[in-house]
Amino acid sequence: MPDKIFYPAAAVVAVLLIAFSLVWPQGQGMVSPPPFGHKIELPDYFRMVRERGIRQAKEAERKADEAKRQSAAQSSASASSSAVAAAATSHR
Repeated sequence: MPDKIFYPAAAVVAVLLIAFSLVWPQGQGMVSPPPFGHKIELPDYFRMVRERGIRQAKEAERKADEAKRQSAAQSSASASSSAVAAAATSHR
């Protein structure tokens, strides 16, 4: 192929590839424009790890709420028993 044809054709191809790369931002973490874009789906392993973290956070929050309820119940029970004991000693 003669140089007079090859180099201008290579330059045109290079310019087209650069222009194409400007409308294909998938590698930068953004979704591409409509003709090229597709929804990014995580592989099953990463989805599993993310969901496990969410479940563990919810479980920790539930345990903390349960511990607060138990401590509140204990403190109210001890307050009730001390009130009953104080009432019993005041009647004697």
